[in-house]
Amino acid sequence: RFSLLLLNLEEYYFEQHTANHIINKDCKDERKFRGSLKICSKSIIFEPDDNIQPIIKIPLRDCISIKAPEDNEANNPFTRNTHGGISVVCSQVFLIKERNVIAPYKTVRGRAEHLFQLDVAGKVGDVVQTLHQLYRASCLDKMGDQAAMITAILQSRLARTSFDKNRFQSISETLHMECKAEMVTPLVTNPGHVCVSDANLYFQPLNGYPKPVVQITLQNVRRIYKRRHGLMPLGLEVFCTENDLCSDIYLKFYSCQDRDEVYRLIAKYIENHIAEHTAESYVLQWQRGHISNYQYLLHLNNLADRSCNDLSQYPVFPWIIADYSSSVLDLTKPETFRDLSKPVGALNKERLDRLVTRYQEMQEPKFMYGSHYSSPGYVLFYLVRVAPEYMLCLQNGKFDHADRMFNSIAETWKNCLDGATDFKELIPEFYENDSSFLVNSLKLDLGKRQGGKMVEDVELPPWASGPDDFLQKSQEALESPYVSEHLHEWIDIIFGYKQKGSEAVAAHNVFHPLTYEGGVDLNSIMDPNEKVALLTQILEFGQTPKQLFTTPHPQRKIQKLKSLSRTSSHSISIAESPVSPNEESFEDLTEESITLAWNNIAKLKLDKQYKIHKEAITGIAVTCNGSSVFTTSQDSTLKMFSKDSKTIQRSVSFSNMALSSCIILPGDTTVITSSWDNHIYFYSIAFGRQQDVLLGHDDAVSKICWRDGHLFSASWDSTVKVWHCPGETLSNKKHHFELLAQLEHDVSVNTIDLNAANTILASGTKEGTISVWDIATATMLHQLPPCFLLLLFLLFASFFCTDSRHLLSAGEDCCFKVIDVQTGMVVSSVTTEEPQRCFKWDGNTILSGSQSGELLVWDLLGGKVTERIKGHTGAVTSMWMNEQCNSVITGGEDKQIMFWKLQY
Repeated sequence: RFSLLLLNLEEYYFEQHTANHIINKDCKDERKFRGSLKICSKSIIFEPDDNIQPIIKIPLRDCISIKAPEDNEANNPFTRNTHGGISVVCSQVFLIKERNVIAPYKTVRGRAEHLFQLDVAGKVGDVVQTLHQLYRASCLDKMGDQAAMITAILQSRLARTSFDKNRFQSISETLHMECKAEMVTPLVTNPGHVCVSDANLYFQPLNGYPKPVVQITLQNVRRIYKRRHGLMPLGLEVFCTENDLCSDIYLKFYSCQDRDEVYRLIAKYIENHIAEHTAESYVLQWQRGHISNYQYLLHLNNLADRSCNDLSQYPVFPWIIADYSSSVLDLTKPETFRDLSKPVGALNKERLDRLVTRYQEMQEPKFMYGSHYSSPGYVLFYLVRVAPEYMLCLQNGKFDHADRMFNSIAETWKNCLDGATDFKELIPEFYENDSSFLVNSLKLDLGKRQGGKMVEDVELPPWASGPDDFLQKSQEALESPYVSEHLHEWIDIIFGYKQKGSEAVAAHNVFHPLTYEGGVDLNSIMDPNEKVALLTQILEFGQTPKQLFTTPHPQRKIQKLKSLSRTSSHSISIAESPVSPNEESFEDLTEESITLAWNNIAKLKLDKQYKIHKEAITGIAVTCNGSSVFTTSQDSTLKMFSKDSKTIQRSVSFSNMALSSCIILPGDTTVITSSWDNHIYFYSIAFGRQQDVLLGHDDAVSKICWRDGHLFSASWDSTVKVWHCPGETLSNKKHHFELLAQLEHDVSVNTIDLNAANTILASGTKEGTISVWDIATATMLHQLPPCFLLLLFLLFASFFCTDSRHLLSAGEDCCFKVIDVQTGMVVSSVTTEEPQRCFKWDGNTILSGSQSGELLVWDLLGGKVTERIKGHTGAVTSMWMNEQCNSVITGGEDKQIMFWKLQY
């Protein structure tokens, strides 16, 4: 039941001791409650083991005496049968969570003595000495002096302790850095020690709460952000996911140097360095519809220092809908929406006129609005039903007055339009999928309104059938064409060029100077009392986001719409990327036409050939319309060849190591290549640059496949890995790849392939072993050992038949093998004169590229070659075939690509 939210703001929890709380000692009604005595910087808290009993909080400033009576005292109540006792006499106590119910704190006034009997009697002296120190601090008149004394006590405790190296995950870990810091959660911070090793980031709380150590594996880190905390550049937030709103840990350091060094150490382990995550890097993605309005706003909030762990800088989202009275929400009418070109305070002209008049008459520093659009109070106003303890912490154990609670969406919107001091925007929860913040599911007693009605669930507009429907319609509104066309105007006000200066004045967007980054230099304030008072004022008032843009934000280009799944589960409509290839009229991909093509595959004729690489070609991928051909080579380059202009349009080198394969993702916006340098590279066709890189393996990556948002990679490190990338579209955005499965092999894996249903994967190793895996369970179904006549041979290729029932493999053993997937049995074997390096097949006929450079057509059932087609001057190393099976492209060791056409 205990949490740090039971502490006052800016209070620390130091230590805890198992103890008994004795009431009415030596009286008939003596009672004893077992529990935990917690020593905090401004209070003593006793948490009984019995949940029915309330937690007792004794403010140190209300203490009259704190002592451990000496044994020789005649009237010592501890001498008879109590050892390890502490007597606390106070003028008032707070009772919290009585009967384990979250409710306003109950205050019991009047002089009373509380006796605490510690299990370890020898600690009494130290505990009493600590309490006397903290009591003296609480009695100081000025807040600055109190803070300074408590800080000195805290730093002394931190200096006497260090990170426990026994908490390392591995005995082989190497320590890189250790320093003091505080873990930040909403409204509270927890001091302790930060440790960075060569594999993990650790935080060990001084008090061991909520657990002895927090550990984050560095290789799992996807994003890190330097943060402002308390107006100082001391914060660091670490995310192990790409799109989540909440981070894995938020740390506040005592020096900027410590923060920057920890940042540097962690950044080394991030595949996509945070320096690449700039506001500008997301603009074009958003404009072209690769990320949704919701995702874009999340990115901007993150980059502007907004964090769920800091309620004074909580992510801010706009009011979108202005109609809360209609029975049907019409998203085609502009009047349904709020004017996004104005701040909330300027939406009501009559109110604005009064504010502007006051502003013009005001002395410097001038501001239009006496309150902010985002503050801890506003955040908890919306979230009180799911975070009541945060509200009680912020408001000294009380809920707000019932009539001032979040009672109705329509009422809240009306007050934001008409209220003299209410200019608040919304929070991300209004556009997500969890509607619990709108429902009083905890059955909290939030008070009775003036009309006698109890505060229960939030009253929804008529057009919403329930909380989930309200959120669904809010999401649809956020992603609507109107908002997409006007969201840049709101971004200008909150994150952009209208945030400060003359443009802010013209846009009626001027808040108190203290709310802006750089509005006050705390280091220049020498008076500790003034500094504490100023910091408290700023943190409670709210802060303006960091300015991200200093010029007008570009508008989103709305073209024809398509459905795209957001990070969360619902679908949204967003603009289709203008770089997508034009749809072409393909012939029907009927079974008959494909069968006809395969029946005539021997009639393949060489159309054109081009030498485009300096080494052997390893992979070929072609865009949907067939106009662009991408190739990889052992010369370490990815090349884009235009079939129409017959020229190389792009040549890209990711490293000096060979590239081993390439694929184009659906939509033709991204090419993925695998490399011998252990990496997988993602290249944006639209933007002409590397957009992502995945250090997926410990040795060369030999082959990659992509199906339905899953990436499959094979490597010489003896593994095949299955990665998941959230969302249906990959183009032009950074991704966190979640490792779903790792398929272990004994030796290097050379090739992989998937069946049509994406349920079964086949892998082939350098020793010729073929394994068949169930992808869902990551278990091996079958394994075929290499031919017993050969000790070692390379497996070049393996492909499922279109019916997914059979698998064909070819290797250096000069043998085609057909394997029954269900049983793992070799049902057919055809010997070849030389190794076949690549092939395509339909279940009956094989088109293969040989070691000598020929294309061979095989009758599988007859076990013979039916046609030899002269091709490359060296081995055919790569082959691509279109869906109609009437066009083929091959690549060879002779550094050429050859275009083949089927001529009936």
